[in-house]
Amino acid sequence: MGNRLEEWYRQHHAERRDDGERIFVPERLPLFVEAVGGPGKRVLDLGCRTGAVTQSFLAGNDVVGLDIDADALKRAAARGVTTVWGDVEEPLPFEDASFDVVVAGELLEHVRVPGGLLAEIGRVLRPDGVLVGSVPNAYRLKNRLKFLAGRPPERDPTHLRMFSPASIRLALAPIGAADLSFVGGRFTRLHPRLFANDLVFVCRRQGAQRTRSDSAVSRRPSSSPTAAS
Repeated sequence: MGNRLEEWYRQHHAERRDDGERIFVPERLPLFVEAVGGPGKRVLDLGCRTGAVTQSFLAGNDVVGLDIDADALKRAAARGVTTVWGDVEEPLPFEDASFDVVVAGELLEHVRVPGGLLAEIGRVLRPDGVLVGSVPNAYRLKNRLKFLAGRPPERDPTHLRMFSPASIRLALAPIGAADLSFVGGRFTRLHPRLFANDLVFVCRRQGAQRTRSDSAVSRRPSSSPTAAS
């Protein structure tokens, strides 16, 4: 599965002329850097690609980047990131409670079973560890108008999930209560929920540590509906 998915993403990025260097919604980056903190943090960046975002966490920290694109990882490694090839749809190749911070920027919308990945993130986070990331604000006004006009609100075929503020909070709840920030978009100040391009989330791990066997159970697909607000 991994090699086929790697090739599919590589072709998708080539068609979109996305070389991995563009930082989509750059307004989220200062929030990421603040949440990661440091120095002295062990950080895991999931879906790091070329390390364009990951490099912002390097100063004084031990940073690992995981991605399914081996070519992109070579460029991340050149930036000083410790790289690991892996598929986030599979159990993460790390020990329990081995990271202070996990970064998941623009990732959960690409995952078939987000709850499974989040269970794995909870497993590899240390007590009081932090998860920081972002997802597109799928229910912003622009997308709602597209839907009313009979057009698909999402054109990216790699986006498998659509998150609203309510649904991303619900998804993250097993890890901890999420603080949300609404970023991107010229009119965000007028009405963040309707105009922001992205939802940035920060949550601190809570509760008992999840084991790898607990995570495997959590990877069963859920039939629960996605909430919208």
